[in-house]
Amino acid sequence: MPHVLVIDDQVHARAAVMVALRTNGFDVTGFEHGRNALLALENEHFDLAIVDIFMPNMDGVKLIRGMRVRCPDLAVIAMSGAFLSSSGRTVLDILPAAGDLANVIRLKKPFRASELMRAVQLALGVTA
Repeated sequence: MPHVLVIDDQVHARAAVMVALRTNGFDVTGFEHGRNALLALENEHFDLAIVDIFMPNMDGVKLIRGMRVRCPDLAVIAMSGAFLSSSGRTVLDILPAAGDLANVIRLKKPFRASELMRAVQLALGVTA
């Protein structure tokens, strides 16, 4: 059973992702802050991390980069619903331009459980 790490400072968003994953048979660990997630990576094996981009203290981009230092092959899904401006683009739209973040799967909030599961399958290289 794949072990998934979910990091989102919004308790309801984190809980919704965790419930959807558990319902689909995943082992899930959740954290509110990036620092705790990085500590967990030192003590546990995770197959996938799902990371909110806009969080206090340590944003998702810094967190993903810290995760990659510890676990270079960790599959990552970045999620965000915050718009950059009136352009309708989110920070997720610019991730591919960052070389070390180019292979991060992007998931725009709000999303349905089915969209989450498609992103998970893509990140883990699993076909439906």
